[in-house]
This record gives sequence, C-alpha cells and structure tokens, in this order.
Amino acid sequence: MSDDGKFGLSMIAFVGSVFSPYYAWARRKEGADPDNFCALNVALYSRHHKRWSMTERGRKHTARDASRFVVGPSQLEWNGTSLNISVKEVSAPIPHRITGQIRIEPLQLFNFSTPLDANKKHRWGPLAPSARIEVDLTEPGQKWSGMAYLDSNEGDEPIENAFHEWDWSRSLMRNGNTAVLYDMTYKDHSSSLLSLLFRPEGTVEAFEAPSRKVLPRTAWRLNRGVRSSSSVVIHEQLEDTPFYQRAILRSELLGEQVSSFHESLSIPRLVSPVVRAMLPWRMPRRF
Repeated sequence: MSDDGKFGLSMIAFVGSVFSPYYAWARRKEGADPDNFCALNVALYSRHHKRWSMTERGRKHTARDASRFVVGPSQLEWNGTSLNISVKEVSAPIPHRITGQIRIEPLQLFNFSTPLDANKKHRWGPLAPSARIEVDLTEPGQKWSGMAYLDSNEGDEPIENAFHEWDWSRSLMRNGNTAVLYDMTYKDHSSSLLSLLFRPEGTVEAFEAPSRKVLPRTAWRLNRGVRSSSSVVIHEQLEDTPFYQRAILRSELLGEQVSSFHESLSIPRLVSPVVRAMLPWRMPRRF
C-alpha cells in the first residue's frame, strides 16, 4: 500500500500456477511440467484504476535461475539488495496494459520456512515481512512508494490434496513488527493456526492469537474470518471472486488497532469444474 493510502498493489509470481486450470487439466496425465505453467499475477488498486492480469505462459516463454525469473515480456531480478520487477502485462477479459517498473527493498531478510500441513508437503515463509516498495508505472500512470511484504509458498502436491480452506492476514505493528496469521482447515476438516511475529532485528516468535471473528460472507458467498480482540471493520474489499477474496480490515491485535491485509481461499470452490471452466476468461494462456 502507498504511504498516503491511495494506491495498492499485489503481485504473485507462479511456477506451476496453483490456480491454473490448464495445470490442473495437465496433471490428469503423468509428467505435467510446472515450468510449462508460469504466470505473473498483477493486481492494481486505486480510486481511478483497478486492473488485474494473469497471463499464463508455457516453457518456451519463460526462464529462471538463482537471481532472475523471466515470464514472457516481464521479469523479476534480485540484485543482492532489492527485487526489481519489470512489468509488461495486459489485463483480461477487458485488455488494458500494465507497464512499468517496481522495486522492493527488504528492511530485513528472513531465512524462515515452516510446514503448513502435517505431511510437510506445503511450506510457507516470509522473505521480507517488512519492506519498502517504489512503483513507477507508465500504464496506468502511477508513481508512488509505501510499505510492502514479500513471502514464498511452495508445495510438493496439488493444494487440494491437503487443504479445505484458509484465512491469511498480515498486520504491520506500530513498533515495526509484522504479525502474520495463517488459519487453516484441512481436507479432513481438522484445523491449525500459525500466529507469528516477525521483528525488525530478524527474530521470529509465536504469539497467542485472539479468538476468531466470523466476517460477513462476500458477494460470492465465500466464508471468511479473522483473529481479533475486538470487532472487525471491512475497510475496503479489493477482490471478490468465486473462490478467493482479498480485503483490508481494521481490527485489534496484541493490544493495538491494526490495518490488515486479509485473504481467504476456498479449495472446493477452486477445484469446482464450473469455476475452472470460467477461469480462462481471466487467465489466458500463451503457449
């Protein structure tokens, strides 16, 4: 989010895109190559421009090594101190260009990863729980800076093999700490919770999360909830889809009022044949 609160951005770089219907259909056969299903998802939020792109690209349009990931005309590159992203994407289903440069500079790097499931086939860890971001887009015209967050997920199996749904949130505290909550329900309907505090000096500690507050369902009737010590206000609904929602919440955590980036995912909705048949309209593919 920008320092003045007027702009927001979310980006996800995929290798073996977890949301890809094409990858799901290919996995029905043996030997589906994750490098053949890559994408750079870009979502822009502002009063005047709300754009969303996720063009999937096959292996011949991608390349990656330890410091660089090329996805079609876009690329991400780590130079040792910052992540520099060159974006050249087109939104769908209504085509609008998203073009420009983005720089993310971590305030502290973390070498932290934790399993999300009992079989340890799904893992998550923040690379930079707190960072500065500089955005310079020519299309649409935007130039701003603000606070950012950078993390990584990886899995050794399809997401639907382990999970039923989850809620995730990240809150920046007054003292510079970043609080992350991962509330997960598994395929067998058991559940678990990660509540972790990432400190600016590079340490990680668990904290006792407050009770779960059930939030109103989205327009697509998606269930969602968040941990808070007081009532929760949905400050801004950023995304509302049949299987996924993203919002900015106002709540209370660790004794202070916080603004949280919050996301919910329903796996049964994601793997629904109807939803997967709809996704190519928003997620075109370039072979």
